Amino acid sequence: METALLILAIALCTVTGYILGSLNFAVLVAKSQGFDILKEGSGNPGATNVKRVVGKRAGNLVFALDVMKGAVGTFLPFFVFWGISSNWGEVSKIPFDLNSAATLYQLIAGFTGTILGHCFSIFLNFKGGKGVASTIGGLLVILPLPILIGALIWVILFFTTRYVSVASIGLSTSLPLTCIILHLIASSPSDPIKIVFALIITLFNLWTHRSNLSRLRQGTELRFGEGKKKYHS
Repeated sequence: METALLILAIALCTVTGYILGSLNFAVLVAKSQGFDILKEGSGNPGATNVKRVVGKRAGNLVFALDVMKGAVGTFLPFFVFWGISSNWGEVSKIPFDLNSAATLYQLIAGFTGTILGHCFSIFLNFKGGKGVASTIGGLLVILPLPILIGALIWVILFFTTRYVSVASIGLSTSLPLTCIILHLIASSPSDPIKIVFALIITLFNLWTHRSNLSRLRQGTELRFGEGKKKYHS
């Protein structure tokens, strides 16, 4: 793939992903139930806060929609760019190959734009959620096996600690480690890209959870199920 075309594809995937990512389902779902999620509970426009404030069904809906947004924001810009560039004449021949560096760069660009849009939404004055659900959706496209292993770790940590933040941090931390293990088992030329990408995700996730880490150190972080009672007492 020519360098100029790759740069254009990366730029367009990033911008398109950002616009899609900026659509905040937590705000929309909560508003449909008469809540301003930005002013309720923790004020975070994410699935966990919606579940605490609005209810379990609404929170699960937001989580599912955010996962879908992460996946769509990752792969849709890639397919749209290639569809337009080929006049939709050979869509079946779109070069979707996770072992191709060019494909990975474009998917990562769409993913990055989506997560940045979710965390710094253009529609919410550049505020947003922590991006965990959208990250899961995007990684189901780019790193399917590592994220499935990470999801298992999330479930184990959540049900043993009842801290959503601990489970989310555990999930992200497992990603680069899993990528390294998979590389040692069966290496691929694109593995270094995947490992660096996973490490960046871990660092970004730790940054977005910095307030949770502070509360965990202070012993003030809420376990799941405590929030609604404390927020509305």
